This record gives sequence, structure tokens and C-alpha cells, in this order.
Amino acid sequence: MYKVIELNPQLQPFAGDIDLRMANYHNTKNRLLSNGLTLNDFANAHEYFGIHHIKGGWIYREWAPSAFQLYLMGDFNGWNPTQYPMERLENGVWELFLEGENALWDGCKVKTVVDANMQRTEHIPLYARRVVQDPQTIAWCCEVVDDQKVFEWTDAGFKGEKYLYIYEAHVGMALEEGRVGTYREFADLILPRIKQAGYNTIQLMAIMEHPYYGSFGYQVSSFYAASSWFGKPEDLKYLVNKAHAMGIRVLLDLVHSHAVKNTAEGINMFDGTTWQFFHDGEKGDHPAWGTKCFDYGKDEVIHFLLSNLKFWLSEYHFDGFRFDGVTSMLYHDHGLGTNFDNDSKYFSLNTHIEAITYLQLANDLIRQVKPDAITIAEDMSGMPGMCLPIEDGGIGFDYRLAMGLPDMWIRTVKERRDEDWPIGQMWGNMCLRRAGENTVAYVESHDQALVGDKTMIFRLADAAMYTDMEKDCHSLVIDRAIALHKMIRLFTLAGGGEAYLNFMGNEFGHPEWIDFPREGNGWSFHYCRRQWSLVDNDSLKYQWLGEFDRDMILLARTNELFAQRMGDLRLLKEPEKTIVFSRKGLLFAFNFSPNQSLTNVLVPVPKKADYTVVLSSDDDKYGGQNLIEHMVYPTKQFDGKYYVELYLPARTALVLREEEK
Repeated sequence: MYKVIELNPQLQPFAGDIDLRMANYHNTKNRLLSNGLTLNDFANAHEYFGIHHIKGGWIYREWAPSAFQLYLMGDFNGWNPTQYPMERLENGVWELFLEGENALWDGCKVKTVVDANMQRTEHIPLYARRVVQDPQTIAWCCEVVDDQKVFEWTDAGFKGEKYLYIYEAHVGMALEEGRVGTYREFADLILPRIKQAGYNTIQLMAIMEHPYYGSFGYQVSSFYAASSWFGKPEDLKYLVNKAHAMGIRVLLDLVHSHAVKNTAEGINMFDGTTWQFFHDGEKGDHPAWGTKCFDYGKDEVIHFLLSNLKFWLSEYHFDGFRFDGVTSMLYHDHGLGTNFDNDSKYFSLNTHIEAITYLQLANDLIRQVKPDAITIAEDMSGMPGMCLPIEDGGIGFDYRLAMGLPDMWIRTVKERRDEDWPIGQMWGNMCLRRAGENTVAYVESHDQALVGDKTMIFRLADAAMYTDMEKDCHSLVIDRAIALHKMIRLFTLAGGGEAYLNFMGNEFGHPEWIDFPREGNGWSFHYCRRQWSLVDNDSLKYQWLGEFDRDMILLARTNELFAQRMGDLRLLKEPEKTIVFSRKGLLFAFNFSPNQSLTNVLVPVPKKADYTVVLSSDDDKYGGQNLIEHMVYPTKQFDGKYYVELYLPARTALVLREEEK
């Protein structure tokens, strides 16, 4: 019996499905590998295909099985489309050797010309490492990257911290100016802010090349190209290298769940067919995203995608991946409209077995290439075993995103009066995690900040943010918003998972929403930037939120909060909207009541100890009223049981550290 069933006994009726999952994984792996090869040996398509500078010249190879003829054209031959035909080898592989060290050069613009289906079309090479847009024609083309140029890495031996505090970021919108920021600006200007805020991991969005800036990077066209929106490949390497020097992990927001449908800019119909990489017909079209869906059962597609993982790990030194759109991969209906309310929904004809096998292979490969790499799954369905080792019947991820928590907070703030918040139900949502599987807790990611939605602080404060954020301005609306913003984030960090995530700027309550430049807003960058001057301004209340978030993260890191998987509930007083729980030697107490402060609250604790206040949301440096005294609270004994007696003001959270006597 696999461990996934031991941890989830209710899955016993689906033991055969787990067996099928594992059989498909082993059979596919055996089919791909021969003569003692490993996945690490197999996933080297990027070293064979694409354009490479070799001794005596340049070699270019492509896989285009259904094409009639391929050519290479570009700056090097005056854009003559047929001067350099490629030679067809076996298994749909095409090759061209250009003699001479200067036949091509770094920055030389090229395109692939393809004859197929009685048509001649122009495409970006499949393994292009840099793709740029012409500002006049708006057309995209490949720029040759000389792979003999070596970046001087200085991160040998880098090892990230064990527990993750993730800062989700977008390089282009990281500046306050109304323009697209660069990799180097992010490295020099934003990384120090992230370090100071206490986060030890960054999750970079929109790195894989995407022709439409407003897609947030989720409609990828060139899978091996670092986006030219933000600079050159060596600039991204500079960013990663600098992050490592600061002790910060760098995760890539990876899109292997679908691809842009564009043919001129993307990989779609490169050889004249849709089925080169994608399913043919309706199965190959994503009904909600208007994109193409990979055929994960095809060996060449697996080769392309697995090699892509190895490329980002080895070429750019990324420390792992956040896999986007995993739910869409797992089910033939992409999980659209499906209510995953019983376990049969995970094991049915709707389950995309080949996609699960691919994800297992991906996690297997990643560990071979970089054993300490981190993988995170964006899955809202709760697929059993997602974050268990493959040998335990799992899919092999380290973490899944707790996608239900942001939804829970939105419903609570939007639909309920403060007096009606269901504290017990909120705690239940924090604990709703599969046994043995790690979860990344968060209040809001980029999803909640997009135009049409609202950030948490904007839901709480709304229009008052425009007028009442001066520290000397008294506002009941802002007082409530700031108090709850701090409590919600601390409650989620302390109770919701084994890692924590924050989206860039939300740690200090960044106002408004994200809206990328588009025709509908006059191509404005006004809502596509981060206003760091707000938190830097000593006269504004954003500073209170930023300082609380920093101290909250520091406290959790210092005490290795996530070393204990789940918090222990100590006290729940639903009518008083009060809850107390402990985790890793810290006691977390919350009074969510809008108007009822509680005195002489006896909280059961496991043993005789002293409890010292180490964080209070009511401190004046966080915009509070200083009603909590930072002191030592000794335990009291009644009937052989130990208690600590606390004062809990309304809308206040405090954390006490247990000190053994």
C-alpha cells in the first residue's frame, strides 16, 4: 500500500487508481530511458536543438516532423528566405551548419522559414533564447545568443533557508515610474527592499517570453527565452546571482499548462500542424484561456518540456518552480465548474493521466538536476498526493498553494458584518490541509490585485485610502482597516500552512489594483507600478503596515514557526470572536471583536512556563493604541491545569513566547 492511502484512508476504494498512476509513471519512464540513462541524461534537448556556436562555425537544429522544408534567414544573409536550406535527418530533425566563427553573432536577428501544407511561413526558432519585438513593425524575431559567452557566477554553494517566506514579484511593474522596469533595476533597487522586509524567497512572474505584456506572463510564446521586456539574458543572471548573494532563493513562475496560440510568435503550428506539440481538435484548445493545450502523452513533447525545466535550473540558476495552472492540467475539463466535493472527482475518466505522469517526471528530473530545488503546485482541486514523494504514490511537489484561503477572506470581509465573522470556521479553513502535504498560506497573491478585483486593504478601507492615510488624520474606517489587515495576515501566517506568500507591495497595503497598459486605459502605466514612496513616507500609515509585516516575518523566521506542521488550538470563544492557538513555542491570541475588549482571559497552556509578549498589533509603532504591556505573564494553576491570564483588546492580536521556568 502506498503512503498516500495510509495518510488518507478514505482513498482505499481508489487504490487501483493510485496503482494506475504509478504504473503509468514507471512505464513512461522506462519508455523514455534506455541503456541506463537517467532523466537528467534525457532532458538535454536544449543542448542539441537550437542555435549553438561550435568549433568552426554555428549549428542550428530543429524538430519539425511534418514540414516539407526548413530554412534559416536573418541579418547574416540579408533576410534571403531560401539561401540556407536545412538538411532533413531522421525522426523529423533538421540541421544547418554555417561555417565560420562570424557566420552568426550575438544579437544577430534570425527567423526560421517553414514550407508545409503548400505554404511558406516564418517562425521564431523553437529553442530561441532571446526574442525581441521591432518597435516599428511590432513583429517579433529571434536574436542569436552566443552560448560561448560565459556569465561569471559567484553563487557556488548557495543554499536557501529551510522554511519559505515567499515574495511574489513582477520585474516590469516593480518600479514607481510609469514604465517597464528591468532585471538590473529590480536587482539593484527592489531586492534590498525584499531583504529588509524579511522574505527569503522571490517568486518571479512573467520571465518566460510572452508577446502580450498584459498577459502577466501567462501566455508563453518562447519557452527557452528570458523575456526581453526586461532586458538581456545576462541581466536576468545578474538578478539571480545578486539574490543568491543576499541569501534569497529565486523561483520561476513556470507555465507548462498551456501555450499561446500565436503561430508567428509561438510554437503553435511550427511544422504546419497543431499536433506537433498540442492535441488536435477541441482537446487542444483551452476553452477559458484561448490558448493551446500540450499533448503530455507524446515523447517529443515530454522531451521539450523536461529539457525546459533543466534549462532554467542550469542556465539561470533558478532554485525551483511555481507550476502555474496545475488544476487545468489534471482534468480533461480543466477543472472548470467542477466542485471537488468528494474523492471520486479525483479518480475518474475526467482525470488527465498523462498530465499527472508528466508532473511526476518533472519533479523527478528537478530533484536529479538540483536536489534542494523547490516545487510549488497551483492546484485548487486538492488532488491527493500532490505534495507527497513519488515513491509514496504522490506527484512529487513540495508545496501546494492554499488557494481557498484568499477566497475565504474575500467572502468574510465582503459578505459578513465584523460581528458575524465565523472564527471557528476560519480556523477550520486554516487547518484544512491534507495529511503529510505542505501548503503555502497567503491572504492575497497577484490574482486578488488584478483590475476587477480588490486588494485586501482596499476592501477594508475603500475610498478612505485616498484621503485618510496621513498619520495625523483620525479615521474610524482606516483604523478598522489597518487593525484587520494586520490581524488577517498574522492569522494566516501563523495558522494556514508550512510556508507563506505575499505579493509585491501588499505587505504595506499597496492601494488600488493592477491594470496593465492596454487600449482600454489609454496604454497607461498608472496602475502597473509599485508606489514605494508611500511606505517610505514617515507621515503615512502605510509605514505602520510595512513595519508590522517585517516584524511578523522576522518573528516567524527566528522561531522556525513552520517546523511544527499544525497549530494547537488552546481557546475558542465564538461569541466573543476570540481564538488562541500555539505553534512552535509561540502563543497567538486574536480578538476579532469590533468593540468588545476582554479582561482576565484564562488560556489553557500545556505546562508551567512564563509567557513574554513578543509582538502586539496594538503597539503605537504599528498604528495601535499601546494597550498591551510588553511584560512577562506567569502561568497560573487551577485544578492541576496551567493557564495564562491575558487582556485582549478589541481588534487586536498578540504573540507570546513560551519561556520554560
